[in-house]
Amino acid sequence: MTVLLLILSVTTGVFLGKHFGKKEKLAKNLLILSAGFLITICLNEVFPQVYTSAESNNLGIFVIIGVLLQMILEALTKGFEHGHFHHHSEHNILPAALMVGLFIHAFIEGIPLANEEHEISPYLLGIVFHNLPISFILGAFLFNRKGESKNTSSYPSLLIVALFALASPMGMLLGNYFHPNLQPYFLAIVGGIFLHISSVIIFESNKNHNIDWTKIGLVVSGVSLALIMHLFHQHPH
Repeated sequence: MTVLLLILSVTTGVFLGKHFGKKEKLAKNLLILSAGFLITICLNEVFPQVYTSAESNNLGIFVIIGVLLQMILEALTKGFEHGHFHHHSEHNILPAALMVGLFIHAFIEGIPLANEEHEISPYLLGIVFHNLPISFILGAFLFNRKGESKNTSSYPSLLIVALFALASPMGMLLGNYFHPNLQPYFLAIVGGIFLHISSVIIFESNKNHNIDWTKIGLVVSGVSLALIMHLFHQHPH
């Protein structure tokens, strides 16, 4: 079920991006909604699990490592995770670099899934909810690029989609070979990644620094969804 949800979150997002990719506002709104959801999962689920572990005294360093790692990955993805895709139609980004950046990002997120106590956990749903808008943007970029026919771009594009869809399941597979005591360290790194992505999306300046009530409403909606899920999720404590 976990692997199926991970793959479906990517393929569904890519499908929507391929057919509705010209609606940039829709992609932005999906990202903002997912950012509210993701930061709530991070603060209510990931960080409590990290800081209640036996190794909690040193794990703040790994959260920072996660933040720095995501900043490095963005040099490859050029901000796809934040919805910065309006430049990419001009080929400012290499598909190979995009593939590598997104693969590493998703692969690392998949590692902690190997030791999740529940098959459908808040952490998993956070990844799924996060994958949808990124995959939407990916589908819009890969299958709607100007100057390229569908025949010439289909095979490399499908390869990128397949690698991105399988990245988290592959990370989950690798996670089975790590000792469970390392789980808090991987969660701390991913928590830093989540925190950086969601905070950049949420706190990114609006045009002329005006109040964007739509953005606030979407963030509140994402937070509310995550809180509702948090209330109904059975915690081991």
